Amino acid sequence: MGKGRKEPLLPSKAAALARCVSRPDDELRSFRSCLRWMCVDQSTALHSAVSWSLFVLLAVVVPLVSHFLLECSERRRPYDAVVQLSLTAASALAFLCLSVSLRKYGLRRFLFLDKICGESEHVRSGYSVELNRSFRILSCFVMPCFVVELVYKVYLYWAGARQVPYLGNAVAIHALAFASELASWAYRTAIFYLVCVLFRLTCQLQILRLQEFTEVFHHESEVAVVLGEHLRIRRHLVIISHRFRKFIIAGLAIVTVSQFATLLLTTRPRAVIDLLDTGELALCSAGLLTGLLICLRSAARITHKAQALTSHASKWHVCATTDSFNADPEATPPVVSSNDEDEESDEDSAEDELECTKLVQPHANTISFQKRQALVTYLENNMAGITLFGFVLDRGYLHTIFMFELSLVLWLLGKTIGIS
Repeated sequence: MGKGRKEPLLPSKAAALARCVSRPDDELRSFRSCLRWMCVDQSTALHSAVSWSLFVLLAVVVPLVSHFLLECSERRRPYDAVVQLSLTAASALAFLCLSVSLRKYGLRRFLFLDKICGESEHVRSGYSVELNRSFRILSCFVMPCFVVELVYKVYLYWAGARQVPYLGNAVAIHALAFASELASWAYRTAIFYLVCVLFRLTCQLQILRLQEFTEVFHHESEVAVVLGEHLRIRRHLVIISHRFRKFIIAGLAIVTVSQFATLLLTTRPRAVIDLLDTGELALCSAGLLTGLLICLRSAARITHKAQALTSHASKWHVCATTDSFNADPEATPPVVSSNDEDEESDEDSAEDELECTKLVQPHANTISFQKRQALVTYLENNMAGITLFGFVLDRGYLHTIFMFELSLVLWLLGKTIGIS
């Protein structure tokens, strides 16, 4: 192999055994480099010590010093405790989840790279693209928040709302306090977003597999093969659910308590609402809500696509059943199209394979009616998707969460400002 030749990111099944062991020059080299730059790589004892030390410094020590030692002008920083506790709790949850998962499974198993060697080229290439895009997506979420926080901190120190007491060189001490607070905020936000993006990445792999799974309905396939592939996808969805369910539930609880406390403090009598007081509070709330929505959207999306398999299988069953009544089994079945085919032609490019409304070319001679009916019945009674302790995280579950949060908000507003 020449020096200039690059190996494929996710090679074929023939190289599975050679790629299951992590190496410094494997396809995760850039991914590990990004984790190392974020100081969350715990592949060695030294990296683990550095990671934990930096977490304690930026997520615990700096917020405590900032909250208790920095003097503020009168009536300033009434919401700082909520901001610091919310960000520290969210980052601690994400850091512990990531540390436990990497130590228990390793990076390759955690990202399901050990399972992807047997997949098709389409799935492997699609997952390679998603793997390379993951840190770009992370930067798209972190950088705008960082810029806003930077502008807010500059305005905060310029307005004199932050002062360091009883120390010498005011400029140097203020610059150190400014840099420490900004680094702490960026670190805690990035750690929380990182786990959310990794959850989205693992869900995206299963979405690619579900889209590939629909191809079995276009070819002559045995029911046992279809059933085995569906069971394998369900098993991987169960693994993802078990790995991330505590993070999602705890994240939902942290965001709920944070927003509840925010609403309680901002609606109390004589509450001060201005840029200096509530700017960081609003940014913290927006950041936590965005991270939670990334997880909920990814979970609901993959659940929706997994449940769409039932509709696809039912359509395949209907097409095969109607085709079986042809008088001449050797004749080509007629092409049936809807009346609005011309109107939908422009939308075909954006249509998902799992949500395709076109008829399926049947193979009625290969699978009997009873087998097809049994498969459809199985899919109807075994809905796959992301679950939280048995509850499927689909759109209906999101509606339940929304109504619960809305009930809390209305109840609190009724206690504070008298909304009934």
